[in-house]
Amino acid sequence: MPRFVQFDEFGSRDYLQVVERERPWAGPGQVLVRVMAAGLNPMDVKAYRDERSAARMGVTLPSGIGQDFAGFVEEVGDGVTRFELGQAVLGTAPFASIADFVVVAEDGQVIPKPDPLTFEVAGSLGVVGRTAMASVRSLGIRERDTVLVSAAAGGVGVLAAQLVVRAGATVIGTASEENHEFLESLGVIPVTYGDGLAQRVREALDDDRVTAVLDNHGADTIEAALELGVPIERVNSIAAFGPAAHGAQNVGGSAGTNDDLAELADLLAENELVLPIDSIYPIERTVEAYGRLEAGHVRGKIVIVTD
Repeated sequence: MPRFVQFDEFGSRDYLQVVERERPWAGPGQVLVRVMAAGLNPMDVKAYRDERSAARMGVTLPSGIGQDFAGFVEEVGDGVTRFELGQAVLGTAPFASIADFVVVAEDGQVIPKPDPLTFEVAGSLGVVGRTAMASVRSLGIRERDTVLVSAAAGGVGVLAAQLVVRAGATVIGTASEENHEFLESLGVIPVTYGDGLAQRVREALDDDRVTAVLDNHGADTIEAALELGVPIERVNSIAAFGPAAHGAQNVGGSAGTNDDLAELADLLAENELVLPIDSIYPIERTVEAYGRLEAGHVRGKIVIVTD
């Protein structure tokens, strides 16, 4: 029987369980995908830990978990013209992707996977890819910019930082010290996050002034931005909202498109960008995988594989 990871109580990753259920079928305009790999995202943790956060995301119990996937087309529904049986694809299936099969809409939820792209990377790309592209675009980055990227070794941050480097701007990224050498290899100036961030940024940049901020961590990054004199309209946050955002933009994955996702997939397939895989777990160890995510200091993405 096909496996599906779900939770029927809020409060802890320990409520996640692998259950068996009947294989789903593709309806009109839908594609059934046999999942090979599925990436983890912080939003998953908010969904199973906090009922209020879950409600804001439209989650009701019992709920599946996971957003991103990559795999092979197993079945196409009536009217599907863009995909064929056996084709390798990637995409998003909100709160349903950690499973042996997912059913997704042909229009909007799935795109072809470039051949050179591994399933582990492809299965991690949906949420972070759309988010990184949209957030970078929101600031209109130019060559003369100096951009602070927080959580620059994480899933969104590492892609956003590389996109800004590709735009010709100077990038300074916050990360734990164990990730500093990795960021330097990407052309990013690393600094440690935490108290005193603004001063460390000044010291790392010498005479340069930060002109834009991509916040993937929280209010502390925005407070540092204000201390550094960055205009709030040139700050975008995917981690701080309401009063904590101080008026910053909140452009995230919902502003990303399939074209964004396809562009990033091609760049990764051509080795123009990297999305590091922190660790890989079989579906039976999903609880352990989310424990790794909750522990923090993740470089890139954590992936669940089904085979």
